[in-house]
Amino acid sequence: MARLPDVLTSDDKRSRVVQDCLTLIDAEVADKGGISGMAIKAGYKAVKGIKPGFVEKVVHDLLPEFAGAMDPIYQEALERGKPVRAYFVDNQARLADALLAVTDGRAQRTNSGVVKATYERLRGSAKKNVEQAIPRLAAVIEKHT
Repeated sequence: MARLPDVLTSDDKRSRVVQDCLTLIDAEVADKGGISGMAIKAGYKAVKGIKPGFVEKVVHDLLPEFAGAMDPIYQEALERGKPVRAYFVDNQARLADALLAVTDGRAQRTNSGVVKATYERLRGSAKKNVEQAIPRLAAVIEKHT
């Protein structure tokens, strides 16, 4: 079975996967409401304001690590003959933990004070928000695999 990092980061797919992930992020941020939603929207706007294309570059650069983090769960779905979307939703807590391990490591190593401060401020609610994004993420994975 093909590994998720190989599939999603292939030359012919990577840019489309990145664009779909950006659409996913925009939709997830737009869906947030209440006080925490306002904080997420403000944080996202601040990070996007660092420089044009910053979020796209981050998604492009992190895609291999994210794909690697998701691959064990993706492989489990295939081995068990389960639809990826349903399996990802059933395992959303595991997926969220795997994806956040990637971003936690990157946030600790960033040179940008704005990015680090924004990430630290929003990290407490991150798992819930990542879990909520799993159905859309699974749709992106299914589309490109």
